[in-house]
Amino acid sequence: MMTWRLFLAMLQFLTRIPVKERWCDGVEMKDYPRGIACFPFVGLVVGLLSALVWGILVPHVGPFPAAICAVLAHIVLTGALHLDGLADTCDGLFSVRSRERILEIMRDSRIGTNGALALIIAILLRTALIYQLSADGLAVFTALVVTPVVGRGMMSVMMFRQSYARESGMGNLFIGKISEGRFYATLLLMAALVLCIAGFSSLFALLVTLCFTLTFRRFVASRIGGQTGDTLGAACELSELVFLFFLLWH
Repeated sequence: MMTWRLFLAMLQFLTRIPVKERWCDGVEMKDYPRGIACFPFVGLVVGLLSALVWGILVPHVGPFPAAICAVLAHIVLTGALHLDGLADTCDGLFSVRSRERILEIMRDSRIGTNGALALIIAILLRTALIYQLSADGLAVFTALVVTPVVGRGMMSVMMFRQSYARESGMGNLFIGKISEGRFYATLLLMAALVLCIAGFSSLFALLVTLCFTLTFRRFVASRIGGQTGDTLGAACELSELVFLFFLLWH
């Protein structure tokens, strides 16, 4: 029962899907690091709902409008939580300032040029990749289901054995707090879900995405001395784009 409630707490934390507070009774903030293994399953819920939008619309309006609507569904389901992190991260990291100034820029609620460009490029690229999957005759529904699983699984890579770059914040619930066992369990669950649903043809894209995430983690840590909630969100968005991109790789 506690595991189910922990999953619902993670679903409430990472998405805008309505979850009643009483369904999460007994789950406290200190329990959240244990919920990391639920992240791939939260991604699975987001992916299934986004794919459902695609599946319903594509026979009636065609692949391009359906791709746009699937992306919009993904944004609505997540409340643009990770896109916000991507924008803040790009504003900070591409400001070419000191560590303290980068963190200050990332905390600023106003969006800058780099953040705006990152949002535009991310949304356009995601839409284009989904459309191209359809044009190449690949299984778009399956790709839409597993891509959020990959994104949320890769967030654990950004958390494990990392320092929190700020003094306080929501990211501090997870960063540097997840055990080695839960980290590897999360990666195994992510890989199992992806390979069972999308098949072993997705293994190459999954491995490339893991390498990208490890590189991104090292880059961020070298700039700000650790990770933040924003960089977790950025990693989620970027890893999903990398995964989709290499699903198309011939």
